[in-house]
Amino acid sequence: MLRPFRLHEPTTVEEATSLLADLGDAARPYAGGTELLLVMKAGVLAYDHLVNVKTVAGLAGIELDAGVLRIGAAVTHRELESSAVLRERFALLASVERRVANVRVRNVGTLGGNLCFAEPHSDPGTALLLYDASVEVAGPSGRRTIAVEALASGPYETALADDELLTRIDVPELPAGMAGAYLKFGYHQRPTLGVGVAVRLSGGARPAIEDVRVALGSVSPRPLRLRDVEDRLRGCSTADAVALASGDAGDLAAAASEAVDDLHGSAEYKRHVTKVYLGRALEQAIEAALAAGPERGA
Repeated sequence: MLRPFRLHEPTTVEEATSLLADLGDAARPYAGGTELLLVMKAGVLAYDHLVNVKTVAGLAGIELDAGVLRIGAAVTHRELESSAVLRERFALLASVERRVANVRVRNVGTLGGNLCFAEPHSDPGTALLLYDASVEVAGPSGRRTIAVEALASGPYETALADDELLTRIDVPELPAGMAGAYLKFGYHQRPTLGVGVAVRLSGGARPAIEDVRVALGSVSPRPLRLRDVEDRLRGCSTADAVALASGDAGDLAAAASEAVDDLHGSAEYKRHVTKVYLGRALEQAIEAALAAGPERGA
């Protein structure tokens, strides 16, 4: 049963962060509420105050600015999957957003809320690692930028202070010629694993991996960039890279996965699936890069 609470509806970022500072641990920002209200209803969390950020000016809207997609924290997953800018210039992110939960959740849930809730079994945070995305955070002492890679510090924990509010997500375009793939696996509504790979290929009859980004989510308590795996694959021919993904690069990914036992699978099982899906995602990313050509990725 959902216990009573007071809902505050500030209209400015300054008003919202001031409320959070004054109310302290008794308050929590509220956007779509698709996850927060469920855990409150279950009695896992309890707050006397919720601060509605959807009434705050400036937290809505999607804008492309000099190659950087600026997403307001209160933008819903449905708005993102429907965005023409996303479909044309950020196709990989758009495809991930189309598969978030279900249409009811996407109609209400927000990207900012998803990142701040820091549910380990979630896709958007992992996909954003491929773009080197960052977030803008506002608090009583001013604004600062946090890389999405550093945002989640653990399950349901972030680098935000209690009186800070995530206001915007900044997503740079992938470099020219880079394209990617994102695969997820699971038997439940939430994924057991999500793997994203983006590659840029050299030209010529036998293209090689000029650059590569690998992100892994849902296996560990937070999304990860697997930079050691990237280093292992970079410079390899496409055929060798695919073979390595099923060999020592896959072993490296499994070892670096920080896999944990939970209801979605044992750590050993997740390490095995990580290796399998790394190879599949890499193959699809290479195919996407070849189709996109040298000038433009997705």
